[in-house]
Amino acid sequence: MMKANVLKHSTHIVHEYLRHSKKFPHMWCPGCGHGIVLSAIVRAIHALEYKKDEVVMVSGIGCSSRMPVYLDFNTLHSLHGRALTFATGIKLANSKLKVIVVSGDGDALAIGGNHFIHAARRNIDITMVIMNNSIYGMTGGQYSPATPKNSYATTAPYSHIEQPFKISELAITAGAGFVARGTTYHAAMLTNLIQKAFENSGFSVVEVLTQCHTQFGKLNKRGDHIAMLKKYKENGVRIEKAEKMTEKEMEGKFSIGVLRDEKLPNFVEQYETIRQNAAKKV
Repeated sequence: MMKANVLKHSTHIVHEYLRHSKKFPHMWCPGCGHGIVLSAIVRAIHALEYKKDEVVMVSGIGCSSRMPVYLDFNTLHSLHGRALTFATGIKLANSKLKVIVVSGDGDALAIGGNHFIHAARRNIDITMVIMNNSIYGMTGGQYSPATPKNSYATTAPYSHIEQPFKISELAITAGAGFVARGTTYHAAMLTNLIQKAFENSGFSVVEVLTQCHTQFGKLNKRGDHIAMLKKYKENGVRIEKAEKMTEKEMEGKFSIGVLRDEKLPNFVEQYETIRQNAAKKV
């Protein structure tokens, strides 16, 4: 009974934040992990008691980028790969807003890759949730910068030969102060990671491994969405445990949790200081 009540309460929370008259039923395939990510984002915002008008959600183009259409915040569905540029302008115009970018692995790292590394380098106060399903799901199953080597895509029918980006590791190297990785199987952990990302002052990246059984799963014989979720369960290792394991023990597995949490100079705060100094001189 308790579990049922918790589930009912959780569903009710998400229901409060939806635009019920907008674009429903949604475009996501049955079993897609993006709905789980949407729920995690909403629960994190609700837990932090942000008002709807305090939040701005920005996206580019792709399956995951449809999320702002469905949620009742200040939202912007922008150009392919350019979500971070719009989000940067919004944050600099009004630093009090809680700006979140939702993106897919293709949108964030292909056409948007340059913006991604420089947002991390600047450590601008924006939270970015990257839904990594290893494929371009909306446009036909082409390989993305995160598609694993030796896997298949509609644009790699004889096997993909490129090395994929390691998204979280790239974010850390580029300078992001907070970086975490979660999965759609570890839903409760995901909510917690996104909440911590919101609370961080600086560029916060949450990479979410999410299943696309319609495109990636089918082409690579990974089974349905349940089978893909089970793989996340089997291969996701909490970072505290992963740090104690050998390279051989971690083969085929990946770490989940907070990968970096370091207080670094915040671009928005520094920019405001520059503005004030300039105003004094004028």
